[in-house]
Amino acid sequence: MGDCVLDLEVDVNGEEVFMVNKRVISSYSGRISKLFSKSRGVNGRLKVIFNDFPGGAANFELITRFCYNDGRVSINPLNISNLTCAAHYMEMNKSASGTENLCERTEKSMEEVKYWTWSELLVALKQCQDLLPGVTSSFSILTKCLDSLVGRVASSCEASPCPSVSSSDSSGFRLSCDTRSTESLKSTSFRTTWWFEDLVVLDTELIHMMVKLMVLKNFDHGIISRFLFYYQKSRFAASASAEEKIKVIETVVEMLSSLDMRSVSYKSLFGLLRVVLNMKLSQRCRENLESMIGSQLDQATLDNLLIPSPARKSHLYDVNLVLRFLKSFLGKGACCVPLSRLKKVASLMDLYLAEVAPDPHLKPSTFLALITALPDSARDSCDRVYRAMSLYLEVHSGLSDEQKMKVCSGLNYEKLSPEAFDHIAQNANFPSKSTAQALVSQQRKLKSLLQDANEGGFTKEESSKQIVLYAKKFSLSDENEKLKAHLQGMQWECWNWRKFALKCKSK
Repeated sequence: MGDCVLDLEVDVNGEEVFMVNKRVISSYSGRISKLFSKSRGVNGRLKVIFNDFPGGAANFELITRFCYNDGRVSINPLNISNLTCAAHYMEMNKSASGTENLCERTEKSMEEVKYWTWSELLVALKQCQDLLPGVTSSFSILTKCLDSLVGRVASSCEASPCPSVSSSDSSGFRLSCDTRSTESLKSTSFRTTWWFEDLVVLDTELIHMMVKLMVLKNFDHGIISRFLFYYQKSRFAASASAEEKIKVIETVVEMLSSLDMRSVSYKSLFGLLRVVLNMKLSQRCRENLESMIGSQLDQATLDNLLIPSPARKSHLYDVNLVLRFLKSFLGKGACCVPLSRLKKVASLMDLYLAEVAPDPHLKPSTFLALITALPDSARDSCDRVYRAMSLYLEVHSGLSDEQKMKVCSGLNYEKLSPEAFDHIAQNANFPSKSTAQALVSQQRKLKSLLQDANEGGFTKEESSKQIVLYAKKFSLSDENEKLKAHLQGMQWECWNWRKFALKCKSK
């Protein structure tokens, strides 16, 4: 009858008050036993208040049943997470109750995780999620559940798909060839993505742990990245708060950065970037996302780069962002990037220069930085750079000659076509010093032709014709007499070569 004395009052998280027998509870709980070992001799009813009991009042009721039923309680996937955490909280281990202790019982039950259905596994994970981060004892269960989940997903991608927990029949994995339906084999995509929707309910901490485990087990990075993008879109569609959205984005970006970038959709990365433009992300997260995009800049299109400038900025496009992309692309240096990739990005940047050049608020230093960001070897011709520069100088006609010269310093005159030289000579927007530099470059090119002809296998007649044809491509305006005189001098030299060639031939 002594066992029926209700001499202990237990307040569980302010949810409910339980009246129990302290001797019965303390015989299984080391925590309760220690509390009352300090209060011997105290008569009357005692009270204990738990403010952080795992699983709340419903879970404490299960604990009391275990104690009153001589260490017997039904342990199943639907309550094992809460029971395990409560058992550790109440110190219901071997030192408290010998062989019949709840800690060992739950640990043994966890060995059956491989036989749980998919839906049971998700319920256990959800319970662990609700217990974190305050209850560290749930971590071991969580690890085992995640390990089982990842193993099943990996197996299903190689074999047949498992039914979703949301379906009417969620009785677990069916990997047998005999039970494989023809419908499940129709789509390889479904076989690798069926689990996406079910795992959207997991919070960012569990997603972080799961993806790390997947990477460790050499799971397909392409499938992981597709899931992460799906997770982000689904969580945002579920009307998450601004704070929750930031957590989701930062988790997704961190996990994507741990993957092989060749397996990550470049289009989806830019889509993610546009989503976060006005979000207050951490500096690390933003840098990670920009680095991932920049490292594959040769896959970008012009539309990808036309990103509006941040709020309160006067210029049209976010040019500084593109400059950061370029920095990430070059990484450890241009010498480490294949020339084919450099040329592809240079071609893209030439198009971008033409788009941003008409922006009246674009600073000369920023425009020049765009031009010079890539090494000279990335461009075979600078004609498109010249056209963008010409447009920029036309729109920014108020610049001083010094500023204009600074902008023009980014142009490699050696890589301009004769048509571009002709245009420069007539271009009133270009400073006169730049025009003179263009002429000097033209002279060097002609001299180089003469030298090559002299040292190569050309006859004098062939070389003179080549040089004269090159020189005749230029048509300088009468407005610049100095340039005209220089060109006439070069043409005269070319004709002398031609006369010399003809004399050699007659002999």
